[in-house]
Amino acid sequence: MNFLDLWLTAGSLILILMTLLWLYSLAIKNASIVDIFWGTGFVITYWAALWIGSIELTTRILLLGGIVTLWGLRLSAHIFLRNHKQPEDFRYAAWRAENGKSWWWRSFFKVFLLQGVILWIVAAPLIAAQTANPAATTCACEYSGLGLWLVGFMFEAGGDWQLTRFKKDPNNKGKLLTTGYWSVTRHPNYFGDAAQWWGFWLFAFSAGAWWTVFSPLLMTFLLIKVSGVAMLERTLEKNKPGYEEYSARTSAFFPWFPKQ
Repeated sequence: MNFLDLWLTAGSLILILMTLLWLYSLAIKNASIVDIFWGTGFVITYWAALWIGSIELTTRILLLGGIVTLWGLRLSAHIFLRNHKQPEDFRYAAWRAENGKSWWWRSFFKVFLLQGVILWIVAAPLIAAQTANPAATTCACEYSGLGLWLVGFMFEAGGDWQLTRFKKDPNNKGKLLTTGYWSVTRHPNYFGDAAQWWGFWLFAFSAGAWWTVFSPLLMTFLLIKVSGVAMLERTLEKNKPGYEEYSARTSAFFPWFPKQ
């Protein structure tokens, strides 16, 4: 099966999954479950495409599948544990209040369908890496991709772990985490997520699918300008004492030495 056919098939699968997830969100009155599904959605898409397309299992495909799975399941598990027994995320709660009785159907388009379309677009290099005709052996691009993914995974998983530990200590209530990964970037988890997607793309690049570069570009743009850094910064600047001083000396996204 060629890339376009398999990508369109994956899009149909994602639409079905997002519709089912939306119906479940109506039952529990909580749209935050879409965030939990995000990472797992890529895992399902990758392996489903592999099965549907009857793709040959090469070292490249198994390695890419392994790191996508590790990234996606860890992210979903982290968000699930963070949100467990918590109220609906403030973003969705605000939209629910704004839209009133029409939120039940608007949430499908504004939350679930939108994220499903983004998931489908961003997943392009994962499918392209399966359907292209690369050489039988791995190349320097894939080793570079694996290295970049590892750096990103360390920042994302490590940053999440440090923040979780920090918040569990009651002595840190109202304080800022400014050590570890958080001393070199104000958003190590977002930087790590972006770095991992550039790593995934290098696997597609090695298979000749360089044109899927729109995927990591879109993810990086969303993480910096839309749903990640920009949105969180506005909240932190208002609600966190000392955040202006922290932001003055610490890089917003790319890790760098803190200013003295």
